Amino acid sequence: MNPFPVHRWSRRAALSRVALGFGGLAAATLLASPAGIAASGPTGSPLSPQPPRFRPRARRVIFLFMHGGPSHVDTFDHKPLLARDSGKPLPFAKPRVQFAQTGNLRRSPWAFRPHGDCGLWVSELFPNVGALADELCVLKAVHGTNEAHGGALLKLHTGSESQVRPSMGAWVSYGLGTENANLPSFITINPTLGHGGVANWSNAFLPAIHQGTRIGGGVPVDQATIANLTPAFDRPVQRAQLDLLAGAQREHLDLAGPDPALAARMESFELAFRMQAEAPDILGLQGEGEATRRLYGLDNPRTASFARQCLLARRFSERGVRFVQVTHGYWDQHSDLTRDHGRLASEVDQPIAALLHDLRARGLLDDTLVLWGGEFGRTPTVQGEDGRDHHPHAFTMWMAGGGVRGGLSYGATDDYGFYPVSGGVHVHDLHATILALLGIDHEQLTFHHAGRDFRLTDVAGEVVRGIMRA
Repeated sequence: MNPFPVHRWSRRAALSRVALGFGGLAAATLLASPAGIAASGPTGSPLSPQPPRFRPRARRVIFLFMHGGPSHVDTFDHKPLLARDSGKPLPFAKPRVQFAQTGNLRRSPWAFRPHGDCGLWVSELFPNVGALADELCVLKAVHGTNEAHGGALLKLHTGSESQVRPSMGAWVSYGLGTENANLPSFITINPTLGHGGVANWSNAFLPAIHQGTRIGGGVPVDQATIANLTPAFDRPVQRAQLDLLAGAQREHLDLAGPDPALAARMESFELAFRMQAEAPDILGLQGEGEATRRLYGLDNPRTASFARQCLLARRFSERGVRFVQVTHGYWDQHSDLTRDHGRLASEVDQPIAALLHDLRARGLLDDTLVLWGGEFGRTPTVQGEDGRDHHPHAFTMWMAGGGVRGGLSYGATDDYGFYPVSGGVHVHDLHATILALLGIDHEQLTFHHAGRDFRLTDVAGEVVRGIMRA
């Protein structure tokens, strides 16, 4: 006997028991749409596009993550007095807590010069990015709280350095959904598998469909793909299998009631099925001409790996993915700074500039927020003979497109780049600002879990209005 006879269900009970079984019906509707764009509202797929709370300046995000911590005083934070006083002791106290001991002040091995109409000072490490200075909004006084890579990565990606929390991309997915039902709303390309690993792109307690879809990680980028993307059976057989599972799911709902974990699993199966129709074409770089490949640096062994990541980021973004992260590293030069920062910058400078050029040429930059930076900066004081230590107390990140003011240098550090002196941007403020640019109020984007409401910015965060275009 059915313990939940239908004739005894109230309207609310009926909806609660049946709603999670709508996944298969929603998938069939989406597959029937030539454009593949989800059109259902909040009661359909959890990835259905959701309206922003106020006028958005950006529709999507590309996060260029430099794993390991690039040195701000060697890239975008020009400090003439650091050159003048190199070799002297820091004239004020260092932080009470430091990752390791450092010595005297150390000048940058690279020259800086002003770029663009805005006169932004950029190191010779980034000549191609520097040439686009008028597109950049440089945040020079970003700061966090953790001296170690693991805690700093988690703080930057999830807003918490110690607790399991959803990542930025997962929150954006939860808040806005995807613009293409055949693709995930959050993709991470070549992510680090250390220093928090999957927690840096996890959904945590958000519905599982919002976890980042990983492409690569631990393999050469030209071999990176989405796991299990190649089907073992043809599409009619797969469709029949999914329909069978959907029927079993409905029977389970009849007997046991709503099961969010099962619903999430079913939704992931349906999304994986739909991805097979579109993702292989994107990953294969079909349709990209030789001029575009040369622009990004795919023809140069030094730049080819990161060039592929940046080109994939553009391709996924223009197809409707809300949040794409690409990772490069390892910018952790406790020694051999001159050699390794030089090598790393030469790998990313051309592809990053190409991405900005390409987005602008395609009319995508104005509503695509590009974010560049690492989990922290590096000390203006020397470590060993040619190194710098971790430095979360002040570091540089930059944005471009997506409604921010180009050609702007926001905030400042002291004469040596050690502490913020004006325009400080905490990591929580950074997150609040990213959400605001997407039309989301960071205080309103919440999820109830374990007895209270959680949000990306925890109980803090101020939107940095001064960097936004009118």
